[in-house]
Amino acid sequence: MGRAAELLGVTQAFLRSLDAAKLVTPLRSEGGHRRYSRYQLRIAARARELIDQGTPIEAACRIIILEDQLSEAQRINAELRRAQQHSGRAAPPADTTD
Repeated sequence: MGRAAELLGVTQAFLRSLDAAKLVTPLRSEGGHRRYSRYQLRIAARARELIDQGTPIEAACRIIILEDQLSEAQRINAELRRAQQHSGRAAPPADTTD
């Protein structure tokens, strides 16, 4: 945890607060130390950005979850469009409600 906090420029307490908020749940080593994935470190860095801008931690967590869901939905949509194009069926029109 200490190394992760150092990499991100945050305190260990900040990382524990993200764990308590269930934004990131690191794996534990045999010795009980928290082990963060690269993905979890990116999430924690994004949380820090939002919180540094004055966003409350609960709102920052919700924003990050929604951003992640949107990204996943866009990835799935692109996959489905590619599959439709390869099968010869016409793809539905692109959503222009951005």
